[in-house]
Amino acid sequence: MTRKIVIAIDGPSASGKSTVGRRLAKRLGYRYLDTGAMYRVAALKAKELSIDSDDEDKLARVCAGMEIVFVHDGNEIKTFCNGKDVSEAIRKPEISALASEISSKKAVRDILVEMQRRMGAGGGVVAEGRDIGTVVFTEAELKFFLDSKPEERGKRRFEELMEKGIRVSLEETVAEMKGRDQRDRRRKLSPLHKAEDALVIDSTHMTIDGVVEKMLEEARRRISQGGNCQK
Repeated sequence: MTRKIVIAIDGPSASGKSTVGRRLAKRLGYRYLDTGAMYRVAALKAKELSIDSDDEDKLARVCAGMEIVFVHDGNEIKTFCNGKDVSEAIRKPEISALASEISSKKAVRDILVEMQRRMGAGGGVVAEGRDIGTVVFTEAELKFFLDSKPEERGKRRFEELMEKGIRVSLEETVAEMKGRDQRDRRRKLSPLHKAEDALVIDSTHMTIDGVVEKMLEEARRRISQGGNCQK
């Protein structure tokens, strides 16, 4: 029986982690874990309950009461919190900005990281976020760091939001992207950076299919080797 591994995909916002992560998981028959969506859910709940982003005690209580489930819906994966579909609500720009703020809180991270580890226990999972290979699954058998230029990532996020009917400007979206990059890289707790053993993929001039195929080739190689990383 082929041993299933943990595949970690890290990278900045809108680098394509979610799209390639979903497709890679589907091709491998693995479960998909969008950790960024989990912080967005926490941000959404905080906004709904008017909780200050600096009130860690209240944020922790909210996170502890969340049951997050990812459900396959055709080619998409929907995010549910306590039985409610929040897939679109968590993608709004104001929720993205708030998620960046509260994800720097230790109380929030402690609860969600433990939740993520439980969801990924036993392998057979593709997990993506900003600290998957460096904090959540440090022993993951395969790690990727997916990156691209902020202007390209801003354009992708702009197009994504417009398709969903969320009216934003390209300039504002790119500026928000650059601001989030700075916050994610400079935060004291679990800052965004590449794990030493991660394979870097710059998707600026690559298609989604091209990125997926590159990851799939490496994943199959690692799986055939029993999950052993080549240092």
